[in-house]
Amino acid sequence: MDTLLIATHNKGKVVEFDKMLSGLDITLKSAADFDLPEPEETEDSFIGNALLKAHAAVTATGVTSLADDSGIAIDALNGAPGIYSARWAETPSNNQEGRDFNMAMERVNVEISKLNDRGIDGTQTAYFVAVLALVYPNGEEVTFEGRMNGTLCWPPRGEKGFGYDPIFVPNGLDKTFAEIDPAEKHAMSHRAIAVDKFKQYLIENA
Repeated sequence: MDTLLIATHNKGKVVEFDKMLSGLDITLKSAADFDLPEPEETEDSFIGNALLKAHAAVTATGVTSLADDSGIAIDALNGAPGIYSARWAETPSNNQEGRDFNMAMERVNVEISKLNDRGIDGTQTAYFVAVLALVYPNGEEVTFEGRMNGTLCWPPRGEKGFGYDPIFVPNGLDKTFAEIDPAEKHAMSHRAIAVDKFKQYLIENA
């Protein structure tokens, strides 16, 4: 594999992958480099959506592609918001152009509070999931999953993270993802776990 297409228009994510995969002698390209449209995420799982995006990129370019999908799953809410984690932060006014995760975290708190008010156990265990999907031009596909377990807190704490980080306390720590140094978070996060598996796969199959 000489060239790898990261199936995203997010420049920051491409830079992040470039750093994490440094030393592997792979040229990275992005969806923006090929002016690819964003495919609609119509699958019902993280793996499904990651594969959908990777296959779309390969079909359009013929270049081996890597796509990811991630989110937070809350046990008391039967795994919600899950694949809809980003969509919980969307409103008709921002329409995906900007996301309000303060609103999304408030919704999480309201939904769990409703359970407790009805006498249903609203145990606040949750986990972050990240899935990477690698698809080759011949259709071969490999997936890598990372998971970080933890609990929720309220109100939100910390300003260093993004998304749902201010209400998520990873197991083994007493601080939220938004209270710890970003470098510490990136070294232990669900995405880091998935990327480590991906890097090991590349090394073993070089």
